[in-house]
Formats: sequence, C-alpha cells, structure tokens
Amino acid sequence: MWRASVLTIFPDIFPGPLGASLAGKALAAGAWSLDVVDIRAFATDKHRTVDDTPAGGGPGMVMKPDVLGRAIDATAADDRPRLLLSPRGTPLTQARVEALAVGAGALLVCGRFEGVDERVIAGRGLEEVSIGDYVLSGGELAAMVLIDACVRLLPGVMGDEASRTEESFSEGLLEYPQYTRPQVWEGRPIPEVLTSGDHGRIAAWRREEAERLTEERRPDLWIRHRSAQPLPNGERSQAQRAGEGGRNSGVGSPSPAPQASPSDRPLPGGER
Repeated sequence: MWRASVLTIFPDIFPGPLGASLAGKALAAGAWSLDVVDIRAFATDKHRTVDDTPAGGGPGMVMKPDVLGRAIDATAADDRPRLLLSPRGTPLTQARVEALAVGAGALLVCGRFEGVDERVIAGRGLEEVSIGDYVLSGGELAAMVLIDACVRLLPGVMGDEASRTEESFSEGLLEYPQYTRPQVWEGRPIPEVLTSGDHGRIAAWRREEAERLTEERRPDLWIRHRSAQPLPNGERSQAQRAGEGGRNSGVGSPSPAPQASPSDRPLPGGER
C-alpha cells in the first residue's frame, strides 16, 4: 500500500480534496493510506510552541528544529522519501511523480512561518520540493497537490489506464484539445477530423495540436522535446543547439535563478 505521512500544524485541513473523487475513492478502498501528524504534539511546553525568532534578526518566526525533529523521528520508521514542501525546492515534475508513485509512499513536511531551521533539513535528510515559482501560506496545499498527482497513478485508481499515456507531459508535450457532444455549440463545431472515423488522421491531428500548443505555451518544454528528436545524418536542429546553450525550464533541472536578497528570498513553509 502506498503511504503518505503528512507533518503539519494544521491537521484538520486533511484529507480535504484528497477525500473526494479518484483519490477519495482510492483512500476508502485501501489503495493508499494517509497519516496526518500534528507537529505541535511534539512540543514540550504548555503553549505547544513550534517556532521561535530567527537567528540574526529579521521578521517572522522559524520552525524549531527540536520539535520538528522529534515529529519526524516518530513518523519516519521506514526509508520512504522525506520531502519538505518549499518554494526553493527542486521543481516537481511528472517524471518525479511517477518515480514516487512506484515507491512505498512519502513523508511530507509542511512548513509554516518564515521557514524551517536549516539544521533539521540537513539532519533529517529532507528533500525540498516546489510545486511552482510562487509562495503559499504553508506547505499543506502543496502536499495535497503532490499526493494527488501520485495517487492517481497507482494501479486501479484511474478508470482508463490508457488515458495516462496521452496526458500532458506524458511524452514531453502538452495534451491536445478535447471535444464532446453536442456536435455544434454556439456555432462552434467539433473539428471534422475527430468525427471522420479515420484513426490515422485523428492520431496525426492530435499530435500536431499537442506540438502546436506546446510550442505556443511552453517554449521550454518545446525545446526539450525537439532536442530529443533524432535528425538524419547527424544534423542538429535549432532547438538542439539552443538546448546545448544551457536554456532549460522548470521541468527537471532548472537553470540557476538570479540570487535573491535575504529580504526577498522565499523560505520553506511559504510565508515571507
């Protein structure tokens, strides 16, 4: 069984949307399990304090390493990946999701305040993961995103196992446009090719549309996709040459971002 253990100071947030739709049905069916751990339960004072002022001064508070360390030690009794949801983490990609989904699960730490004491990140081997280049109030929503992305890939969770092979990012491309009845809506018809019954034409149209959308909306993905395509006689495409020049995206290994000043740098947990 795939196991998700979530460490948070707001345990009542869970399961939230994870209790509905595909993830909720799979949870009820026992395809995966969710353990929610209240970090405050590992505080030792009567106020259940989990944070303190930042060393060196500055605004906000920082999650204490001793309290969070005890919470991790009490929860991480196996070798599942230990993930800290953080805006400075490695971008979450479909490839990483697929790797997590075939494993035993994950332990997810939801930071808050100005961040987490760096010593507990190093001392407990936490891997920082980001779901995007923006800052949230905390790691709980990011944890839900990561869990949902993994759970839907578990065996038997998706109704049509073949559908995952045609989703966005499955081949490095965005997904092609989708249509359904009625045949004409507000004067807009379904493209003729999709009702032709010619499966070869349909497949070619979908491929062309996926490539068009990817090139228009995600040039970073488009460059990577084109770079992977073999050319005759050892020729290199413009996309391949651009890719060799170091251009990259937030998928996989991102290009180094400009260094932010200490006052502007987002920290684990989401708040600034």
